[in-house]
Formats: sequence, C-alpha cells, structure tokens
Amino acid sequence: MRKIILSILGVLFIIGAFIIAKNLIDNKNKPRPVAAKVIKTVFTDTVKNTTIPIVIPANGNLTAKQRVEIYSEVQGVFRNGSYLFKPGQTYRKGQTLIRVDASEYYASVQSSKSDLYNSIAAIMPDLRLDFPDIFSKWQSYLNSFDLNKTTPKLPEMSSDKENYFITGRGIITSYYNVKNLEQRLSKYTISAPFNGILTEALATEGSLIRSGQKLGEFINPSVYEMEVSISKTFANILKVGESVALTNLDKTESYTGKVSRVNGSIDANTQTITAFIEVTDDDLKEGMYLEANLNAKSIDNAIEINRNLLTDNQEIFVIKDSILDVIPAKPVHFSDTKVVLQDVPNGTVILKRQVPGAYSGMIVKPFVETKDN
Repeated sequence: MRKIILSILGVLFIIGAFIIAKNLIDNKNKPRPVAAKVIKTVFTDTVKNTTIPIVIPANGNLTAKQRVEIYSEVQGVFRNGSYLFKPGQTYRKGQTLIRVDASEYYASVQSSKSDLYNSIAAIMPDLRLDFPDIFSKWQSYLNSFDLNKTTPKLPEMSSDKENYFITGRGIITSYYNVKNLEQRLSKYTISAPFNGILTEALATEGSLIRSGQKLGEFINPSVYEMEVSISKTFANILKVGESVALTNLDKTESYTGKVSRVNGSIDANTQTITAFIEVTDDDLKEGMYLEANLNAKSIDNAIEINRNLLTDNQEIFVIKDSILDVIPAKPVHFSDTKVVLQDVPNGTVILKRQVPGAYSGMIVKPFVETKDN
C-alpha cells in the first residue's frame, strides 16, 4: 500500500512539473507589448511684433523732501512752550518749536540798546547848533526808538560832514553791536520753517541745552522723495518729469510719482546713476519701502516672452507642422522674468510655456481651447 501511494505521488509530481515547464516556454515566446508613443500637448502663441515699453524696476525708502535737523546755537534752559516737544507733534509755519531761557541775555541786549539811545540823545544839542538841517530826522529817529522793539535802522547820511560827525561819536559802532546782539537773541527761539511734524525729539522741557546740541528733526509730511539707483545704460534716456508707478511690498496699494531729479554723475563703484522720485499721498509715511517701475524707452518691432523660453544659445522654440524647431533670437533687454526680442517674424508660432525635455524635431500637439456650448 505504501509503494502504491508513493508511485501515485511521483506520477503527479512529474505531470505537474511538465505542465509548469510548458507554461514557462509558452510565456517566453509571447511578444512584448509595444509602449504607446506619447505626444505632449503644448501651449502656443503667435508672434505679433509691437512697440514694447522698457520698464526699469527699482526700489527704495521714502524720505521727506523738506526736512530740518534742529540744532541749538545758544546755551540755556529749555522752557515750556504752547506744545509739548514730542515726536508726532504738528506745528504750523512760524510757530515756536523750542524756546530757550534768554532772560539774562535779554537784559544785556536792553542795556546795549539803552547805551545807543543815550549816545544819540547826547549829540542832539550839537546837531541843533551845527547841523540844523538834519536835526529833525534824528529827532524823529529818537521818537521812534522803542526799547521793547527791534532797533530801527539809522537814518541815511546826507553828507560827508554828517557821516564823520556821527561816526566819530561811535554811534555806528554801537548800532551794529546792538544789531549783532539782537540777532543772537533771536536764536533763543526756534520757529517752524514750514508746516510739518516733529519726527525726533532729543531734548525735554527743563533740561539744559548746550550750543551745538542736536535737538530733533522736523519734516514736511506732504511731499516725499524716493532715491533709486539704475543702470548707467539709461543715463541719457531717463527724463525729469517722467511718470512712475509705485507699489508697496504687498502689492495692495499703488501710487503715482514723477522723476524730480536725476544725478549728473555716475557712481564709479557701482556704475549706476541716482534718480529721485517725488510722490505725494496722505497715506505715505517717511521710511516706507516702495517698489517703482520707471518707463525708460520703447523698442519697436519686438515681442516680450518669459526668460525661460530663451535657450542658452540665444534661440527660441517654434512649431512647424506639429514639430518643434529652433530659430535664433535677438534679445535687446532683460528683466527679472521677461526678455524683449527682435527679428522674430510675424506669424511665427512659438511656445507660450516651457516644455520639459523639449528638443528640435520633437512631435507636439498644440493645445486648442474648446468653448462650452
């Protein structure tokens, strides 16, 4: 019984091996399937040469066109004014920014003015006797002399004798000494030169101010300028008065400025030229960072494409009968993402988007946009 079972198992094993071997032989001779050839669909564009404006991108920070750094030319105690001397405080033209205690100096000025008045009064009897024709004008000068007001200008000398007489009494010297003191006294009060806002305050009321000390900065917040540097290539093209489009970094706000000044010299280190763009807007603040697009010039008979469509050999891909080919191109201007080309024939079908692995002779299928009914 054991021998019979082993014999049956051996026969089954031989039959199974024969079947497996036959299947392997049949599969080996079966032809492999041919991979289907994939034709890439590409986006195309038809060349139509036009006039392309060259736009120069630039950026910079805004600074006030009118700004004043406030320095003290005198020494004294900072006295309280009608407004607190703090950043953000606005002032009208002529309003007092800073008032330094000048009581001691004011007394010396009044003393000098009094000495001048006494000197003129002392010569009046001599004028009445020796120069009766000029006595009246000097009498009128004394009558108009007010110690609490600015010293009036001396009368005009009508003759050499009068000039020698007045000068010999030291009146001319005393007059100019007084005017010098009055000029110095005016420096104890600093007034706003224009309507503006205080952006920096380096002194507080009650503190001692020294001569030459910086006290703060004052700007006009209505007009700003942005300094930009551009290539020397556009030195002779960029014109004063050209309109400039400005945007913030987030591209959420746009402004319009104009080129107000162009530097007459080129930076020797960077080979760039500096231009200043003037812009006015209530929402602008000093120090804001803006991006500008300056219109430099226009190029006729040209097209603008993405830079990645131009090969390293200065060629672009064209489509002829569903086959890719290359033609030479003449780039005339590069920007960050675009390139301006000339000498590309009108009607030429070119790639609109880059095709990975593209080569000359590659079969492609132009994309055709279908309209839904």
